[in-house]
Amino acid sequence: MRHLSFYKEIVMKIAISLALMLLSLAVHAGDLPADLRELQHAWAHANYQIEDEARKEAAFEELEKQAAALKAAYPGRAEALIWEGIVLSSYAGVKGGLGALGLVKRARADYERAIDIDGRALVGSAHTSLGVLYYKVPGWPLSFGDDDKAENHLKQALAINPGGIDPNYFYAEFLIEEREEYQTAKPYLEKALAASDRSERPVADAGRRAEARALQHRLWANLNE
Repeated sequence: MRHLSFYKEIVMKIAISLALMLLSLAVHAGDLPADLRELQHAWAHANYQIEDEARKEAAFEELEKQAAALKAAYPGRAEALIWEGIVLSSYAGVKGGLGALGLVKRARADYERAIDIDGRALVGSAHTSLGVLYYKVPGWPLSFGDDDKAENHLKQALAINPGGIDPNYFYAEFLIEEREEYQTAKPYLEKALAASDRSERPVADAGRRAEARALQHRLWANLNE
């Protein structure tokens, strides 16, 4: 059974950066309202540039309020729901402990609602983020972790965005960490490393590629045993 310490890991592992990637022809970054784009930038600052834990938690507490206000301002928009889910997932990672349980449950509800509205919004990031939640959080009785649901959502994300760095990386990670299917994971990890750079997210891409290379070393070590 996973321990509650997973919430410290989840802040960098949730597929948060998906909503900032170069979007499909049907959905472009410029289509987002300015205040949602501002929330994206504020999240990036809090997540990547604030190192002090107390300041980071305070920043996410404020972001939670902003995300809730934007969800209310844009009822029926999947993107607003996805971004509230992203903020809540990140806040859970910073907050940790039992207080994080309620946050990830709220994030799950946001992702599920976003999928009901438009599962392809932000190139399927609700499916990816929800899939990662399902394999990162503890299972019953602590929380709602479920590997079968995780795999289902990750595969749906890949169907929407087959060449994306994040869905390929997280599905490879899932196969390695949850299934120990190293050979199956190999092509997804290779595709993640070969994915095109996202001009809007150089910092996120650099971080994700570093994670993918580290995961690749683990994969090679297991394949060569």
